[in-house]
Amino acid sequence: MRYNPATPAIRQRYMSKKKAEEPSRVIAQNRKAWHDYFIEDKYEAGLALQGWEVKSLRAGRAQLKEGYVILQSGEALLVGAHISPLAQASTHVNANPTRARKLLLHREELNKLIGAVERKGYTLVPLELYWQRGRAKLLVGLGRGKQAPDKRADLKKRETQREMQRALKSR
Repeated sequence: MRYNPATPAIRQRYMSKKKAEEPSRVIAQNRKAWHDYFIEDKYEAGLALQGWEVKSLRAGRAQLKEGYVILQSGEALLVGAHISPLAQASTHVNANPTRARKLLLHREELNKLIGAVERKGYTLVPLELYWQRGRAKLLVGLGRGKQAPDKRADLKKRETQREMQRALKSR
């Protein structure tokens, strides 16, 4: 029987089962990137990781704050992101927490990114690290750097929005 939301009996059958609360899929965020860059476009990339890195990510021990993405010999690499090794998981491996990690992107996406970075002067910034169907994914932003006046204008805009929300709430 196909699902038809208009039929109440069928809606009852399909909607009555509640899913268990999923744990947060976000591992790490780079909030500073939104402050320092105008993010024009976003791309989702897989990560080529070692076993100890996956265990560390499951424990939530990752940091993107100082990370950036470089394009080198037709590949995208995540550099500077810090994944702290777990003491019990990396006993036999010489773990390097800030090693360059290969990003898994389609060739078309890589070509677009290479063109934008080399010709138009954009920067690739890691925005968010998260799980999707058991695989670690990285949200990469294509952005232009902000100058100090731009940052001040953003702050002012955010403050006026906050004041408007407060005024509406008090009514």
